[in-house]
Amino acid sequence: MNHRPAEARPSPARTTEVGVRYAIVPVPRLSLETVARRTGLHPDLIRRFVALGLVDAGRDTSGRPVFAPTAPAALARVQRLRTGLCLNYASIGLVLDLLDRISLLEAALRRAGMRSDLPPWT
Repeated sequence: MNHRPAEARPSPARTTEVGVRYAIVPVPRLSLETVARRTGLHPDLIRRFVALGLVDAGRDTSGRPVFAPTAPAALARVQRLRTGLCLNYASIGLVLDLLDRISLLEAALRRAGMRSDLPPWT
């Protein structure tokens, strides 16, 4: 039983805060050559994916591209969409955005306790 008055309870709009994560130790970054070796893709193709926004890359102090440890998995996802659905790279960006949005909506439904009886389609 909650004894706080209604005006003291947080509203649902105020409880949806975005959390910020800070790394206690430096996050390992992968070089372009390492990502190319792990994925089997040519470095120029990876650069093209970065230019198209299909994978995120930062820059190190000397200006070379560096990638998060999850970049090989993201590139594998792009390649699966390319070969499995015969999509061009521009449409892959749209499909990735839609898949990310679907994942967010499904997570929100799970948090709200509104799960369906159907298994996830992804």
